[in-house]
Amino acid sequence: MAKKRILIVDDEQGIQLLYRGELEDEGYDVDSAYNGEEALEKFSAQPPDLVILDINMPGMNGIEVLRQMKELNAELPVILCSAYPEFKRDFGTWASEEYIVKSANIDELKAAVHKYTQ
Repeated sequence: MAKKRILIVDDEQGIQLLYRGELEDEGYDVDSAYNGEEALEKFSAQPPDLVILDINMPGMNGIEVLRQMKELNAELPVILCSAYPEFKRDFGTWASEEYIVKSANIDELKAAVHKYTQ
């Protein structure tokens, strides 16, 4: 069975490295993008099985990226991951499968990834 491909979209390198390391250890093929434009390019070139998406990024924010990705593939599981819990009330986030508040403990994120890649 082929490895599931995950695209991490976050403008913070430390977050990307943490998520990449943890998810690669779990057996996933991980790619990353630092902003919405780069994410959409990678998404179009090689569609992932799941996207982990930050909301607050320079340029195009995660909610706009989410909208565009869902227009291209409504079935794609997207996990929004933000340091700001107040975004959860924004109806634009409702198109995502999960909304996880960033923390040093990524067990919740790994559980969500596992749930949507099985």
